[in-house]
This record gives sequence, structure tokens and C-alpha cells, in this order.
Amino acid sequence: MEQDFLPINGTDYIEFYVGNAKQTALFYQHCMGFELVAYAGPETGVRDRASYVLTQGKIRFVLTTSLQPNTPIAQHVAKHGDGVKVLALWVEDADKSFRETVARGAAPASAPETLKDNFGEVVVSSIHTYGDTWHTFVERKNYTGAFLPGYQPVKTSWKPESIGLKYVDHCVGNVELGKMNHWVEFYEKVMGFNLLITFDDKDISTEYSALMSKVVSNGNGYIKFPINEPAAGKKKSQIEEYLDFYKGAGVQHIAIATDDIIHTVSELRRRGVEFLRVPDVYYDDVLDRVGHINEDIQALKKLNILIDRDEEGYLLQIFTKPIQDRPTLFFEIIERNGARSFGKGNFKALFEAIELEQGLRGNL
Repeated sequence: MEQDFLPINGTDYIEFYVGNAKQTALFYQHCMGFELVAYAGPETGVRDRASYVLTQGKIRFVLTTSLQPNTPIAQHVAKHGDGVKVLALWVEDADKSFRETVARGAAPASAPETLKDNFGEVVVSSIHTYGDTWHTFVERKNYTGAFLPGYQPVKTSWKPESIGLKYVDHCVGNVELGKMNHWVEFYEKVMGFNLLITFDDKDISTEYSALMSKVVSNGNGYIKFPINEPAAGKKKSQIEEYLDFYKGAGVQHIAIATDDIIHTVSELRRRGVEFLRVPDVYYDDVLDRVGHINEDIQALKKLNILIDRDEEGYLLQIFTKPIQDRPTLFFEIIERNGARSFGKGNFKALFEAIELEQGLRGNL
């Protein structure tokens, strides 16, 4: 068996560039149950930006905003709106990860750098992926601080209650027409990922629009990246709408795992998070399609949670509406009961629900 030249322990963090990080941090705390654990900004000696680090389970989000108008962060927000800048990967050797990927054709974004403080040291390096997105390799085996050197731990007077979010299940990228295979080959060649599954426009289509998708995964399966591109249809697909408003390729959604989706989604709804809606008729024959499940179908119907099955088990999933004004980034909440797939049986119902929202926005 060929040795994995890019061993990855998991997702280290996801960094969002946003217009107002302080307010966005409050959204993630109050609405999604994240805890604020670290901060960098003027009070810590950083003059050009402010960053808030939030955690829940094994998930770590970093929200960064520019304090000046003409910085790369401000330009990113002006072009894309709030969105994901960095999908950071936790590795044992950030220098080797950088050298191995650049040698295979990755465009370097940031050369290996050692960051130090009283809690030890972290090595970071970055490469470019689709659009303006980066992968940052993070080596933190010699570090015991709250996040990274330069960040100070935060103790808040109010601690939000976790809603049961566990870890990042997968992150989906939207790319331009004709670019899906290019980026799949990038992950295979440059990062040693494997093609896990392919969906074509017959799998993912409605009366009006279609898309194609391929899923790549690293060797241990901890990192899964579906890549979507639009396909020809009667009307504009959700991928085209994303590309129009994000102004290029980028992260479409982040899927987060939970062990109790009924509790998690009940809490999200109670706190004001909005979800896409499938019609009630979806539930009329869903058990005929998926067979026995442990959950009460009426509870799932009430919360509008979708169900699908593969050879290894079943999954429960639901998708938020976009979490910013542009119809770009959204979240998926997923509970896996053995299933390793991505909900192919729900694609048609889901995309018809998205098209309903697109139509309201005048973008279908």
C-alpha cells in the first residue's frame, strides 16, 4: 500500500472573513451554541483585524474582520460577502505537508512559519484551492494554548449551552462550469485524496435545473470535500446563483454532525435559525423507501428533517437557509446511523425546496 504523503488528523479550523466579526460571533454563540474561547485584535497588539475563535465539540470556527478599508480581508468581504477563506487541516508536519503539495503542483499561499508564545509553538503553512479559498496546514503538537500564538484566551460572563454539534462531517465547494474534474484531479494528485462517489445531472436534477458533483476524501476518511458544478437545465441552477453572488468559486456549505438531530434542530429552530422546507407529502412514503428507523417519523416531520439510507445504515439531515444576505453559504446538520453516503434519495426534494427560495429572490 502506497504511503500517505499527506496524513491529516482532521479539520483544525474553518476561518470566515466577515464584515462584522463581533456581531457574527454573537450569532454563533446565541443561535448555534458555540463558545467564544480566544480573541486577537487591537487589545492583543494586532492592528489591522479582529478575530474571534469559537468552539463546540471538535469544531473550531474563526471569524475575522478587517479594521481598515483596503486590506485583503476587506477586499475579500467586498467581493464575496461573508464567506469561508480558510479550510485548515490538522497535520503532524506542516512544513512537509507544504513541500509535498507544492511539489505536486499546489500554488503556495503562505510558506511554513513557526509561531511562538509562552504555551509553545505552532507551525502553519498554506496553499491555494478553488476560488480565493486556502488550505492551511496546522501543526500544533508542541502547543498547549487556547488557539494559536497571538490569540488570548477569553472568559465570558455568559456561556452558551451546547446544542450537540460534534464535528465537521464534510465541506462542499461550488466551482465554475467545466471545473469540477479539474479540482477533483487537484485533490487526487496534489493532496493524495481518493474519489469517493460521483453524482451526475441524472442524480441531481429537477424539472428546471441540474448540477453535477464528485466527492473526494483523504486516506482515513476524516476529510471529505464534495465539489459541485452547474449542469445544463431549463433555468438557473443553485450553483449558478451561488457563483453569481459569491463572484466565483467558494465553499457552499459546511455539514456538521450531531448524535441527536431532533434535539439539535429543535434548539436551532427555537433560537431563530431558518431551514429549507420540503413539502409534507415527502413523509407519506419515505419509510417505504428507507425502511425502519429508530426515530419517531412524526417528530422528524414536525422539524422537516430528511431521511435516507445506503447499504450501511441510514442518515438524517436538514439544511439551513443561507446565513447571510447573499444566497451563498449555508449549513447542513447531519446525524449518521451507519450510513456513509450524502443523502442521494433527498436530492430532488431538497433542490426543489432551494428553487422555491431562488424563485422568491428572482434568481431562478
